[in-house]
Amino acid sequence: MDTVIKVENISKAYRLGEVGTGTLSRDLERWLAKVRGKEDPFLTVGETNDRTVRGKSDVVWSLKDVSFEIKHGEAVGIIGGNGAGKSTLLKLISRVTSPTSGSIKVKGKIASLLEVGTGFHPELSGRENIYLNGSILGMRKKEIAKQFDEIVDFAGIERYIDTPVKRYSSGMYVRLAFAVAAHLETDIMIIDEVLAVGDVEFQKKCMGKMGQVSSKQGRTILFVSHNIQAIRNLCSKAIWLNKGSIYAQGEANEVANQYLSTFQKKELKQKFDTLKEAPGNEFIKVLSVELIPDLPNSFAPIDIRTALTIKFRFYNFSNQINLSTDLVLFTVAGECVFGIPSPVFSYNEGIIEGECTIPGNFLNDGSYYFTLYFLKDRSYYLFNFEECLFFDVADYRENETRFDKWGGTVRPNFPLSMNFVNANTEATNKLS
Repeated sequence: MDTVIKVENISKAYRLGEVGTGTLSRDLERWLAKVRGKEDPFLTVGETNDRTVRGKSDVVWSLKDVSFEIKHGEAVGIIGGNGAGKSTLLKLISRVTSPTSGSIKVKGKIASLLEVGTGFHPELSGRENIYLNGSILGMRKKEIAKQFDEIVDFAGIERYIDTPVKRYSSGMYVRLAFAVAAHLETDIMIIDEVLAVGDVEFQKKCMGKMGQVSSKQGRTILFVSHNIQAIRNLCSKAIWLNKGSIYAQGEANEVANQYLSTFQKKELKQKFDTLKEAPGNEFIKVLSVELIPDLPNSFAPIDIRTALTIKFRFYNFSNQINLSTDLVLFTVAGECVFGIPSPVFSYNEGIIEGECTIPGNFLNDGSYYFTLYFLKDRSYYLFNFEECLFFDVADYRENETRFDKWGGTVRPNFPLSMNFVNANTEATNKLS
């Protein structure tokens, strides 16, 4: 495939505070350096754009030595925290601003949706702005008219199409702007996270349209979003920006897992020696929870073939209570994979132990966490032990048959089950 976007060693520096240097002589010095093709003398020093730290320099690098290539028809997601340089990168590619150093080569027409109202004239009506945007993209009036009804229908604002857009709500702005970008004949769509302004129904509609124009029409898409699941669903590749530099790039699911796993704490076991330090409340106190992989070597990585046993102990403060637990597995993105309920039994005060085994070849590779829910009569939640175990599953399959997908997991040969394996009060005196 042809390369449509080539970014080579681009950097973007911003000077905090004043636009100029503060003196006429220094401004002239900068101008002369630019005319001679030399580096700006006042940008030779500067700091990384870390918004959480008070800096000593008034020059920050929003982007620093960023390089990548995007092929024709690829959908590429750009992820990273606030201030990572995502929006700056899109503005550079869209030629809204120019890089301090480096070069960007783009092949084809670009439609950019960088912020609410981008490219719209507030005094013109929605109808007039559609034709204005089309003209800016080099389209003829007949070509725009051919797509006009479809644009208005997709945006869902037919009643207000002849109203000046300055009277539109932010959601209506986004609806019309996306409809224009998606339907007019462009080669590259650049979408910043402005879709978050629209309602859930419209966001789903936009995601479906972007998938369609990428897969069926062969358009290239750059999509910035904090919604990692949207990146997974839409994009084949992803770029992770961190403090203005590329931290990782590659296949979208892999990069998304790396990004999300940085916010998770890897925890295979939690144990509490006293009731005072144990998490819980007046009904339940969790004494321990542990993930035990079926591995000959405890230091070996967990892979998709590894069977997993989850054991837990908790103290029940109530007598003659109908207790059950739900063990729920989530992906690192917060998607529920499955939930396993235990049978309901009547218990008196004391320590209760339970366990559950997950067979090998059941989970896909990725990062996961467990949450334990303690219930009375299967309806009243006594206590939730959130995100109590974290673990990673590696994919070590080589020349093996892949399994049918069932949600985020592989369909098991037999149902999972969980049981309380012991209930006693012998250890009560040891806990205080």
